[in-house]
Amino acid sequence: MEAMQRIGVIGAGAWGTALAQTLRRAGRDVILWAREPEVVDAINHRNENTDFLPGVALDSAIHATEEITDALAADAVLLVVPAQHMRSVCAALAPRWPTGVPAVVCAKGIEQTSASLMHETVEDVLPADVPVAVLSGPTFAAEVVRGLPTAVTLAMDDAHVGRALVDAIGTPTFRPYYAPDRIGAEIGGAVKNVMAIAAGIVDGRKLGDNARAALLTRGLAEITRLAVAKGGRAETLMGLSGLGDLVLTASSLQSRNYSLGHALGEGKTLEAVMGGRKAVTEGVYTASAVVALAKDLSVDMPICAAVDGVLNHQADLDETIRGLLNRPFKAEHSI
Repeated sequence: MEAMQRIGVIGAGAWGTALAQTLRRAGRDVILWAREPEVVDAINHRNENTDFLPGVALDSAIHATEEITDALAADAVLLVVPAQHMRSVCAALAPRWPTGVPAVVCAKGIEQTSASLMHETVEDVLPADVPVAVLSGPTFAAEVVRGLPTAVTLAMDDAHVGRALVDAIGTPTFRPYYAPDRIGAEIGGAVKNVMAIAAGIVDGRKLGDNARAALLTRGLAEITRLAVAKGGRAETLMGLSGLGDLVLTASSLQSRNYSLGHALGEGKTLEAVMGGRKAVTEGVYTASAVVALAKDLSVDMPICAAVDGVLNHQADLDETIRGLLNRPFKAEHSI
C-alpha cells in the first residue's frame, strides 16, 4: 500500500501530544484535534501544550484544530481519547470516516458499560471497512515527547496494513514491533493499570520489595489467564504490551496509576487523590470492567477483585490485604 504521510491524532492530552511530536520526527504531516480551545491556541501559537505537557517545545508544523472531523483528512488516524469516551467519540466520527482509512487505538482500558476491549468498541461503531490496530507498550508521554528511546507493540490482524503503520510512525527512538494479537496487547495494556494501583498500595503501605515482586508476578499470571480466556496469546503478555508495560507502570511515581495506589497505601482517600488530578487515571475505571470481564470468562483474578473492592466498594484496605495473604496455597502453574 502507499506510504502513510498524513496522520490525524484524535486527543491532545499528554499521550496524544507526544505521539504527534513523534510523528513529526518520522517526517509525517500531523493534524491534532483537541477538545479544549486553549490547548489548540497554545499548540498553534506557542508550540506548547501548556495544559498537559508544559515546558516542552513542540514542532511548529503540528497543526491543532477544534474541529474533530479535520483530523479525518488523513492516511491513518490515531485514537488517543480516554477509554470510557472512545465509543462516543467514534460515534461522532463514524459518518465522516474515510473509506478504508486505518484507526489506531492508543487508549488503554476496558469499557465499563460493556466490558468490551477498545478495538471491539471501535469496530462496533466505525464502518465495517475500517482496519483497526492497537498501539500499546511501556510509554511515559513525558519521555516519548522528548525523543527518549521507547519500544511499543503495534497489533492488528492485517499484517500488510500493520507493517505500513509501523513504517509510518517508527523512528530510531520510537520503535514499533508488529504483532497479530490485538486481544493480548489490549488486555496487557488495560489490566496493568489495575496492577499498578495494587503495586502502589504495596509500596505506600511499606510492605516491602518482596511483596511488590510477588504481586507483579502473580498479577502477570492473572493478566495472562484473562488474555488467553478471551482468545489472546500467552506469548504476547511476555512482550512489550504485557510484561514491559507492567514493569514500567507499576514501578514509578511517573505513573498515574502507581502514584494513586501509593497515595492510597499511605492512607489518603480516593476522593482526595482524584480531586487534585486533571489527567485521567484509567485503572480506577478499568478495575470494575476487568472484574466483570473475568466473571464472564470464569477467570480467577483475586488481585484485580481486591483493587476493585477498595476503589469501588469501600472495602477496608488492611482487611483486603489480609484476605489476599490468607488465600489457600496452590501450584504456581496449572498442571
